[in-house]
Amino acid sequence: MVICVIGEGDRMEIIMKYSACYFIQSINKIEEDAAIVIDKEGLTLGNTFVDYADIMRLRPVNHRVFLDLFDGDSIEISMLGFSYDGFYEELMESFSSRSLEALFIEENAIMSCEGEYELPETELTPAERGRGKVMLFPDSVCILPQTSHAVRIPLCFTVNIQLDGYLLFVTLRTGETYMVGRMGYDTKPFAERCQSAAAKTVRERESLLKQIKTEEPFLHPGLFRTCQEEEFWGAALRKDRCAVELYTKEQAATYLYSFNQQQQFLYYLEEAMEAVGSHRAIIFLPEDQLNENPLYRMAVHRSRAVRFLRERSAGRLIHSEKHTEKLREFLEE
Repeated sequence: MVICVIGEGDRMEIIMKYSACYFIQSINKIEEDAAIVIDKEGLTLGNTFVDYADIMRLRPVNHRVFLDLFDGDSIEISMLGFSYDGFYEELMESFSSRSLEALFIEENAIMSCEGEYELPETELTPAERGRGKVMLFPDSVCILPQTSHAVRIPLCFTVNIQLDGYLLFVTLRTGETYMVGRMGYDTKPFAERCQSAAAKTVRERESLLKQIKTEEPFLHPGLFRTCQEEEFWGAALRKDRCAVELYTKEQAATYLYSFNQQQQFLYYLEEAMEAVGSHRAIIFLPEDQLNENPLYRMAVHRSRAVRFLRERSAGRLIHSEKHTEKLREFLEE
């Protein structure tokens, strides 16, 4: 391992360079004594860059590290010697930090622990169980596993948070339950602070929602993040249609959706808006433009609600002279 310092003054950055062997399965390429560099957006193996957005799973096996990619390819990193533990620890830390960035976390963590987790199976996501980093923020719990299934659990939508022995169960209003636990002496303090943060977030959000003045036809108000109290959205709901107006500094369009079950759609709509926070372009960017932004690709993959909302898009209406007429036609169809 070689430690390199780049930049000057406050911009100095420490880069760890490792010497190892890597094998890329799809092109049958193997390179020994290759320089491997881990940075905040991905890792460089010789002259090959692997973006974290393309990694489905990290697998440590017998002093080797496997990178399973979304395209079906696999990369094996081996012959790290005594640098193995440090390499994998740094890789996981960097991968987790990028996942946090893709979850658009802006607040400072209240607690950060290593523990077990279990993700529930839904119609959009598979069940998963393992160990990883579990973090508590003022308005969310984040689970950062060795896979691409990092999640941000918004505390404003929880209905029950219960500690049972060494396991903490967080249940959302949809009935889905997430489990975290076995964090040693941190388990009970984590649970108590989680319950307190949830109660505070729910109170603050309810108070802020009551202050929002709705206007026809957007009578259902919503917030993005609880901390972003000056920006909100409103929804006009019909039997199988919805129009969403964003009350932000960039009021440029009304977003249209169609659905089958109104209550399910409303839950996912609220969760999706909560998930994107200030990055509202994610809800309407075309697929090709979205794919050009690795961070946004990671964000969409890590939020089932955002995927749900994007799949039910029925277009958007630009604010123009015929906006009101076209909106009425859409809602009355």
